[in-house]
Formats: sequence, structure tokens, C-alpha cells
Amino acid sequence: MNRKLVKRAALVSTLVLALGATGTYLYLDATSDVQRTGAETCGEVIPADADRRDGKAVCATLDALADAWERGDAEAYGRQFTENGTYTTYIGSHYEGRADITASHRALFKGFLKDSKLAARYLDMRFLTKDVAVLTSRGADYTGDKPSADELSKVTTFTLARETDDTWRIAAFHNTERSNVMESFSFLWAPDTAPKAEKRPTP
Repeated sequence: MNRKLVKRAALVSTLVLALGATGTYLYLDATSDVQRTGAETCGEVIPADADRRDGKAVCATLDALADAWERGDAEAYGRQFTENGTYTTYIGSHYEGRADITASHRALFKGFLKDSKLAARYLDMRFLTKDVAVLTSRGADYTGDKPSADELSKVTTFTLARETDDTWRIAAFHNTERSNVMESFSFLWAPDTAPKAEKRPTP
């Protein structure tokens, strides 16, 4: 086989592989909507066996957090955290303490998060003790049109504690970026890794 034919065969093979990879990526991206998008309001996930007043107080803290974000008020945002609260972002930045959280958001609200808002859907709320709650949500920051439920790109876990003034504040925040194509691929490759809420019915 001459050199030209070998080059052409290699080029065709490369193109076929590239088209196959692109097609697979586009297919996984188009079919990667989550099954469980969550509740529209925080109040909908208050556990049935919980004290409703505590559940509403936890939700009020999350509402105050979103309101402070929308107003670009870093001080009000920081006040929703305990003095020694921690804040871990989806890119891995880890902030320790209310002052650190406030200072970073003061810069963010003046920079690339200026005039943005928060969108959220709520997955669950659990009370570990009468003074400690965990709330998990799907969310995203946005400007312009509010994203739809299946466009929310992050999963967030809030651990809240009731402080001595009877106010619920966030003791720990952790944000994870959803990698939808990687998630879909892993569920196809190993179906048993899919969470119960995300298992698709077999045809």
C-alpha cells in the first residue's frame, strides 16, 4: 500500500472516530435531563415529622440568602452563615468563617456575579437533631431569563444550625457542578450507579 493511501485511510479513520465521539456527546447531552428536578418551594420539602416552625425558619434563611445575593449585599449574605461557617464552591475554593465568605462575595457581587440572581429547586430537608438540619437543592446563578428546572447546573448541600438566638444559620455550604454528559455516560456504562430517583424505566 503506498504512502498516500495510508494517509487517506488514517484521515478517514480519524474523521469517523471524531464524528462518532461528537455524535455520542451530543446524544448524551440531549438525553441527560434529571428525573427528579425537585420542589418549586422550600416549604414543600419540610419533613412531615418535623416541627413546621423550624422547617419554615430554615427556609427563611435560604430565602434571605437568595435575597441578599439578588441585592448584591455581601454583608447580608454573610450574616446567613455561622461565625465559623464554611463555604466550598464547585471549583474547589474553600472559605472559612463568615468574614472570609463575606469578603469573597463582596468582590464577586462587584465583579462577574454583579446583577445576577439565584434559581433553586429543593430536593430534601432532614433534621439530624432538633438544632441541625441538612437541605439539598438544585440551583444556578443567572442573569436574564430564569433557567428551567432541568437547566439548573449545580447541586448544593446546606448544613444549618440553630444558634443561641434561635436563628437558623448556615454552618456549611457545598456546591457541586453537575457534569451531565459524564453522569449519563456513567449511568449507561454501569446502570447500577444511578441514584434510585434517576433510574429510567426499562423499555
